[in-house]
Amino acid sequence: MRILRLIGLELAHARVNTTLSALAACLAVTMCVFLVMTQAAARRETRRVMRDMGFNVRIVPRETDAARMYLEGYSDHTMPFDVVHRLAEQDTIAYNHLVATLQQRVDVDGVSVVLTGVSGELFPPGREKPVMSSAVEVGTVHVGYEVAQRLGVKRRDTLTVLGQPFRVARVTPQSGSLDDMRVMSSLEDAQRVLGLAGQVNEIKAIDCLCLTPDEDPQAILRAELERVAPEANVYLVSDMAEARARQRRTTETYARVLVPTVLMVCAAWLCVLSALNVRARRGELGVLRALGYGSGTVVTLFAGKAALVGLAAAAVGYGAGTSAALLVGPAVFEVTAKAIRPDGVLLALALLLAPAFTLASSFIPIVMAASQDPAAALVGE
Repeated sequence: MRILRLIGLELAHARVNTTLSALAACLAVTMCVFLVMTQAAARRETRRVMRDMGFNVRIVPRETDAARMYLEGYSDHTMPFDVVHRLAEQDTIAYNHLVATLQQRVDVDGVSVVLTGVSGELFPPGREKPVMSSAVEVGTVHVGYEVAQRLGVKRRDTLTVLGQPFRVARVTPQSGSLDDMRVMSSLEDAQRVLGLAGQVNEIKAIDCLCLTPDEDPQAILRAELERVAPEANVYLVSDMAEARARQRRTTETYARVLVPTVLMVCAAWLCVLSALNVRARRGELGVLRALGYGSGTVVTLFAGKAALVGLAAAAVGYGAGTSAALLVGPAVFEVTAKAIRPDGVLLALALLLAPAFTLASSFIPIVMAASQDPAAALVGE
């Protein structure tokens, strides 16, 4: 009880120092809580942005002429649909959101269109994600804007493709690209009307690589594909892939740099304040030691003060960080704002780690106080 009374007297006597120390610790806790709570939303927002950029990996038959593919927009060779299943069964590949397509230019009532059959999205084991592309039901088609304008078709009309009738389920908005001249169907329907059962000519995907700038993602993806599907080749849409990589690195650097910087500044702040307090109490410490209190009492006194300051900072900092995240987060992360919510585990961690942080920051001044010679301190006074 006596040591608790001494700690209470120390806190009350050094009010300014205690307040400034609590402020430093509180700032560290607030910043950490805010970043942890918003990082989950930031990661989801980043994934959503990268997903919305579209597919950036094209897997085509190995014999594909790349120049012709770039001109036509698709490969004129086919490969077995089984390839996409082989890729989807691998839990170590760096692909996700696998969609098989079969594309061919056909004539519909005198208008040249690109018939595009698309499969549902497939995912490697354990990596299921929200789907990126809208599914096309069997027996229906999604008609591109220009095709609809030229043929005069609208939703719920019937469109005949190569002698097969289809119901128009959707007319896609104008995109200013080749998509305006597409007629999209289910993969099964496209295979049937083109007479290419079990065949596809491209698999679209998103790469899941987290690389450094000096690594070659295309070489890594090709090595993985060679192992699983040697009859296919992969092309990476480099501009889109680089944009994804930059977005990933920016998000990771944000927390990796900011958190240590804030912690180091606050730790230095606490260390200086603790050292100044020890220096200012030099005479009182000499008297305390002369009265028979050992160095263990001095250590307990200053360590207890640091721990109590840390506990108070944890409670206040958690509240401030949570409030800031709930207030600012939804405005910054509009799509994934629901990921920001109070976390009881985070409060428990704050109550555990904040006292440890203040104790570690005050370690050197505490050692200085405990090793101080009482005679020299009293002579100096």
